[in-house]
Amino acid sequence: MTDNPNLQRWLAYIDNPDHDTLRTMLAEDAVFHSPVVHTPQAGREKVFAYLAAADHVFSGNRFEYVRMFAEGDNALLEFTAEMDGIHVNGVDIIRWNADGLIQDFKVLVRPLKAVNKVWEMMGAQLERAN
Repeated sequence: MTDNPNLQRWLAYIDNPDHDTLRTMLAEDAVFHSPVVHTPQAGREKVFAYLAAADHVFSGNRFEYVRMFAEGDNALLEFTAEMDGIHVNGVDIIRWNADGLIQDFKVLVRPLKAVNKVWEMMGAQLERAN
């Protein structure tokens, strides 16, 4: 386990997702970098929409962080999941601001089959949420 308080809050959220809590963890000017959307998604509500959709998409799909590195206000978390029989391997890169709020959240996913599956499932979830 980590002694980084920002990362501890994120991991507690992952263990017990609550969208009200998630919204309070995000900076007003937070930015989300998707593995499938070419432009960064800026603003608390957009970042919230993507992370909340990811909760739905990855829950029940054996999501697990398998390695974590944290230094100061930055963390890199490698994850695995299984979606419709496709192994997903990815990385969350998180940067917190001086107030301990998520400022920047970047997701990288591999292999290509996994990128396509994440794109399909996230697109459907974001469409349902609108």
